[in-house]
Order: sequence, then structure tokens, then C-alpha cells
Amino acid sequence: MNKVILMGNVGRDPEIRYIDTRPVATFSLATTERARRTASGVEIPERTEWHNIVMFDSSAEIAEKYIRKGSRLLIEGKLRTRTWQDLNTLKHTITEIYVDTFEILR
Repeated sequence: MNKVILMGNVGRDPEIRYIDTRPVATFSLATTERARRTASGVEIPERTEWHNIVMFDSSAEIAEKYIRKGSRLLIEGKLRTRTWQDLNTLKHTITEIYVDTFEILR
């Protein structure tokens, strides 16, 4: 099973592009684990992870209209990793969350 559930804040306004006539929205989402202290007294600092989000079709259109930097989202989707080679023959790998469903939170 490949399922990801994230709740976090949008890091930048969605960027919209079109593959043929199909809209695709991409943006970053930050998730944060709060700082805590273990039972033995060790302080674990706050930790923020950044995720690359991809939305298609009607979700992308909603993202374009309503999602902005700072918006709080609940996202469910699939993890996808892709690799490509640039003009200098350097290999790049990126992991993205392909959104199935989402909710804009207050």
C-alpha cells in the first residue's frame, strides 16, 4: 500500500502548468514535529520537513484559486519518486506527493 497523509502549511503559492490541456499544480508543504522531552530528560528540538506536492485536474484548479502560501492543508495521496538527468549529465532524484484528496483547514 502506498498512502501518505500530511497536515501542514503551504510554503509557496501553487505553480500551475498544463500538460496538453490537463492542469497540474505544484507547491511545497511544511510539516512540523513539536519539540519534546523524553522520559530520560533529553530535549528533542522541533523538526520541520518539506514535501513536494503535485495536484492534477480539478484539484489543481482549486489549488490555483484558493491555496496560498501559509494555507493549512490536510492531504492524502501517494508517494512518487522520479529521476532525471540534466544538461550537464548530473542525475537528479525528487520525491513528490501525488494528491488524491485534500482539505483546506482553518
